[in-house]
Amino acid sequence: MKLLRFGPVGQEKCGILDAEGRVRDLSSHLADLSGDAVTPARLDALRAIDPMDLPLIESPGRIGACLSRVPNFFCIGLNYAKHAEETGAEKPKEPILFSKATSSLSGPFDSVIIPRTSVKTDWEVELGVVIGRSALYVSEADALDYVAGYCTINDVSERSFQAERGGQWIKGKSAPTFGPIGPWFVTSDEVSDPQNLAVSLDLNGETVQDSNTSDMIFSVAEIISYMSQFMALQPGDIIATGTPSGVGLGMKPQRFLSAGDVMEIEVEGLGRQKQTAVVAD
Repeated sequence: MKLLRFGPVGQEKCGILDAEGRVRDLSSHLADLSGDAVTPARLDALRAIDPMDLPLIESPGRIGACLSRVPNFFCIGLNYAKHAEETGAEKPKEPILFSKATSSLSGPFDSVIIPRTSVKTDWEVELGVVIGRSALYVSEADALDYVAGYCTINDVSERSFQAERGGQWIKGKSAPTFGPIGPWFVTSDEVSDPQNLAVSLDLNGETVQDSNTSDMIFSVAEIISYMSQFMALQPGDIIATGTPSGVGLGMKPQRFLSAGDVMEIEVEGLGRQKQTAVVAD
């Protein structure tokens, strides 16, 4: 299934794509898409519904974040071999874990707001993983059984906040609109191999990131198993699994977002995003 949320900010309804890619109104069966709504039992109940029996939405308008809120928004740093090389960092021996504030969530076509004091706002296409059931001390062999689905993420980052202001990376990852997710939440049964998905990002029509999840240092299964040794992952948690090479930080000379820049972001099978950068008021 491909599930989504559509409508004005704060008034989104849940929808599902039918076989022809049209939006059907799912709101009579699903009030919100978050938390327990992505557990196996709830998703199985939705699978039993024939989308053709649901009202057709001819003009859905704005597409919101595919999850309305998440318990935790986790991220993995330096998880693509070529990205580690471009930043001059050694390949990590264990996954680098950090978080984004959940208030950074935004829609896949909403503007990205460059913070007032930003000088180095950057882009990062990433495969997003949504947890479907509580995971603690999970083996790598079983880890994918805990995945509810996947989505496209732009892990927008402010590099000077992240690396030059002391403390943890979360400061550079958490500004409002720094977490576009969607357009769809794609259930795991539609993704046969999360380690073989094309990922790309175009900036003003120029492809700057073009890779495949096969370049990940740590696979989705390894990440989930590893994280579950330290914490209990919860239904609705989202994990951004790292970005490939081609970020502005790694360019020579470095290049960062300015007002009017347009990003188009895609993970194979999970939908395409498009955001325009604007400056904060």
